Amino acid sequence: MSSQTVIIANPFARLGNNVEDIIEKGGFGAVLARAGVGKTALLVQLALNHMLRNRNVLHISLKDPVAKISLWYKEIFNNLAEQNKVGNAQEIWESLLPHRFIMTFKVEGFSVPKLEERLTDLTEQNVFCPDLVIIDGLPFDENVSAVLNDLKKLPCQKMSFWFAVTTHRHEAPETSAMPPQMVPVANLFDIIIQLRPHERMIHVISLKGNTSTDESPLIFDPAAMILKEKS
Repeated sequence: MSSQTVIIANPFARLGNNVEDIIEKGGFGAVLARAGVGKTALLVQLALNHMLRNRNVLHISLKDPVAKISLWYKEIFNNLAEQNKVGNAQEIWESLLPHRFIMTFKVEGFSVPKLEERLTDLTEQNVFCPDLVIIDGLPFDENVSAVLNDLKKLPCQKMSFWFAVTTHRHEAPETSAMPPQMVPVANLFDIIIQLRPHERMIHVISLKGNTSTDESPLIFDPAAMILKEKS
């Protein structure tokens, strides 16, 4: 069984966009949710989809150590392999690892110049050149606009970026339903997706982009940590 049978499509493609890469190179996407709802798990599933298509993923964590991020990948891959009844899961898993690089920063130690320096070291030595960059744990406060604009200026425009953005229960959304911390920077993003808990499942709602729809066909199963079609 080939690796492509493990994840048939980009997990977000079923929201209404039929292409595999729903944001262009150099574009920004965001997954919004309260803490503990499933942002990281959903982005790991997106990363695995890219890795299964021989794309390189750089996962940057500003909150968790490398070992914890690695465990996320392994557990979610196993869940997807079980769901798709893959017999040679371990063989496929080992073939994916060269397509992933995990990098950690402390929040206060993260800056775009530091990231650019590390990326230059990796690419110039032909160690790793990412197609997708996930940034998990970046505070979306009053200073984030400068960071995002600096990321847009990075010379390697073959990369697309996805961010995990923490929202807060006490914050009322703007009239557009966009959480307040995203309103000042929403124009920089191609796709914005929100995870909204409802009873025992989590609804996947698109707030901006080609996938925009009031009724998402997807839910996120917090127990299995994977996306599913609504029943």
